[in-house]
This record gives sequence, structure tokens and C-alpha cells, in this order.
Amino acid sequence: VLMGAACIVAPLVIGKAALPIIGVLLVISGVLELLETFWVADEAGQVRAGPGQTGIFIHPPYRFRVADALLTNFHLPRSTLLMLVCAFAGRELTLRAYEEAIRERYRFYSYGDCMLIE
Repeated sequence: VLMGAACIVAPLVIGKAALPIIGVLLVISGVLELLETFWVADEAGQVRAGPGQTGIFIHPPYRFRVADALLTNFHLPRSTLLMLVCAFAGRELTLRAYEEAIRERYRFYSYGDCMLIE
């Protein structure tokens, strides 16, 4: 498994408490990795602002702190993003989703179909 580091400049502090009704839905797996890296574990529950870098590898049994739901592609086998999906949805649910995707001929990878994980 190969991973690269990602750079980010967060222009402002994002507070999870700012969305008490609808929660936090992330639409890009890479953004989830960045927000998990910059999470500040304090009472305010915020993502800190400023420049930084992440090389986080999210895999089961990772405990997510930022997102309540994830809209993501069907990722390729043996990818770090597939491991992230397994950590978010659970291995068994992810395997069932991928079995259906194969059976129904969904498109995989960046320009393919996607799934909503809650």
C-alpha cells in the first residue's frame, strides 16, 4: 500500500457544534483524512485553522471524530481509501456494498458511482 502526504491550509476554524441539526457530511474521502488530522480534541470540538500536512492512514478500528456521514466513490481494491471506508462503515457492510456494486455493474474509482455511508 502506497500513501502520499497531503497538504492543507484551513482558512478558518470549523466547529462541529455549528451544525447541530444536520451534522457533518463529507463528500470527499481525502477531506475526511485532512479534517481528522486537524481535529482539536477540546470541549469546543473544532478543526484548527492554519497550514499543515497529513500522512494519516485511517483503517479499522479507527474512531472518527468529525464526520457523521460520508459520500464517497467505490474505491479500488487494496487502496488506503477502501480501508478508510471499511473503518467508517465496518468491514461487513462495506463488503456487502461492494458485492452489490459488482453485481449491479456500478462504476468504480474517481469517475464512478458513489455511496452514502451514515
